[in-house]
Amino acid sequence: MSYKNTLITISEDSKVTSAKVPVAKNDKPTVASIEYDLIKNSPYKYTQDDIQFKTYLIKNQIEEINVDELREQFFSKPKACFRASPLVKNYGWGIHYDDEGKVAIYDVDSETYQQLLDQDEIMKVKGMRSKRK
Repeated sequence: MSYKNTLITISEDSKVTSAKVPVAKNDKPTVASIEYDLIKNSPYKYTQDDIQFKTYLIKNQIEEINVDELREQFFSKPKACFRASPLVKNYGWGIHYDDEGKVAIYDVDSETYQQLLDQDEIMKVKGMRSKRK
């Protein structure tokens, strides 16, 4: 499932008050660092599915050969939406989907994030909590 005209806000239990850039660990990219790089470097270019699939390829160091078949296999099992992304849970980034379902990220402390929150025509969905109540 992908959203349109939606802002995924940072998780209620996020410990950050402004966004942090995720970094690779032990010279290996993390899901957060890959998602961040893909979205930040190409805002509104990719859909959620595009980002999830590209993240899978990069994380697993898979060459982009036979991608159509591989993509079909990848999405044959349900995937969590970006409400569960570490960007909204741990790093202070809101994820905005435009009217085509393409995404960009905004620092929770930014003017643009606040403007998106204030727009009535944009649906707001909270990022998932890291811990249960």
